[in-house]
Amino acid sequence: MSERSIRLSRVVAHALRHRPEHYGLELDRDGWVAVEALARALAGRGAEWRDLSGQEIRAMVATAAKQRYEISGDLIRARYGHSLPDRIEGVPAVPPDLLYHGTTPEALPKIRSEGLKPMRRHYVHLSPDPETAALVGERRSAIPVVIEVRAGQAHAEGLTFYRGNDSVWLSDPIPASYLRLPDE
Repeated sequence: MSERSIRLSRVVAHALRHRPEHYGLELDRDGWVAVEALARALAGRGAEWRDLSGQEIRAMVATAAKQRYEISGDLIRARYGHSLPDRIEGVPAVPPDLLYHGTTPEALPKIRSEGLKPMRRHYVHLSPDPETAALVGERRSAIPVVIEVRAGQAHAEGLTFYRGNDSVWLSDPIPASYLRLPDE
């Protein structure tokens, strides 16, 4: 992915996940907006994006390794990571038996008593393997902690999970009873 595509992915994330109103965009209730409307909105935000086209946005989405966005027809949306006031509803999916969550050692006491919560996001973000969870945890801690989530059991007992992409699963809050924390 080119440096420009990486910068474009970041600005698209800001526009679709966090501040669509800052760009003059209005997402529908499922988080969708027209690709061309997004291109026009970003083109009006400075010299770097003046020549941005819907085609360039489509190319960025097609070549992105992390699959943060999805395109359907003429529409685009962020798959996960929203911090908008209104929750973007995901499509429920059956999770694997185990998922993982990377976090900081400082967060463990609260997680131990309250479980996993979405914090400033709409969903709890989970990883399909401990290595990916550790990488996520490294964003906030030099020594991340990986928590095992008994997702299959939680799902069987009524908890809803959503597939974000190949490396991200989402869920509603997860009670501590479904977690295996370090030193347990």
